[in-house]
Amino acid sequence: MARFEAVTSVEGHRAAVALSGECDLSAREECTAALLAAVETSPQVVVDLGGLTFLDSSGVHALVTAFRAAQDRGRRLSVVGAAGMVAHVLEITGVGGLLSPRGDADADGARNG
Repeated sequence: MARFEAVTSVEGHRAAVALSGECDLSAREECTAALLAAVETSPQVVVDLGGLTFLDSSGVHALVTAFRAAQDRGRRLSVVGAAGMVAHVLEITGVGGLLSPRGDADADGARNG
């Protein structure tokens, strides 16, 4: 089984969290902790799912939990880079639309919001 990894980088008002490997029940706590830490750090969080090979309901739950935490704090969280099965899971659950960048995925969007 592929190992899960969450790598966060912060530049200005934006945090980028790159997820890779398999985001399932065994990775849920690590994923949720990384996403919530990014929400606490920055007003705009962009989660790059390009490195994920698997996403189940536990991973979806982590994304939605972080999204709600961002909303509660007046911040934004969006996802980019989903492909294949990961994109399909986001699409069929409706979470992909909820977490879409809405045209503000660049760093300037964070400064204007």
